[in-house]
Amino acid sequence: MIRMNAELDFDKMSGLVPAVIQDSSGGEVLMVGFMNRDALTRTLQEGYVTFYSRTRNRLWTKGESSGNRLRVVSALTDCDRDTLLLRVEVEGEGLVCHRGTRSCFTEPMSNRAVETVATSAKEETR
Repeated sequence: MIRMNAELDFDKMSGLVPAVIQDSSGGEVLMVGFMNRDALTRTLQEGYVTFYSRTRNRLWTKGESSGNRLRVVSALTDCDRDTLLLRVEVEGEGLVCHRGTRSCFTEPMSNRAVETVATSAKEETR
C-alpha cells in the first residue's frame, strides 16, 4: 500500500488536510474537500474518494448516494505535505457538485469583490 498517509502533515489543520479533486483527463478542478487519516486510508485502500465531513463528523464516500463516484487515478502532495491533489475519473452521470453541476467551481466573483481583496492585500503589505 502507498505510504502517503504517514507522509502528510495532518497537524497543521487539527487532523485534516484539504484534498483538491481534479479531473484526470481534462485537468478541471471539480471540488475541494477535507480528509482525516481514516478518510485518506479508505480512499487509498478502496480507490474511491472518501472525505471527512466537518459538519456531520463522519466519513463519506463521494457518490455513495448519487452514484457519481470519484475513482482515484493518482495522488500527489504539495511541497509542504499539507495538501493533497487527487486526479480522478468521474463515474456515473458526471455531476460532482451537490447543485447538479460537473464542478463545484461555478460561482464567479464580482469584479468589485476581486478589487476589494486586491486592495486589502496591498494595504497589508505596506
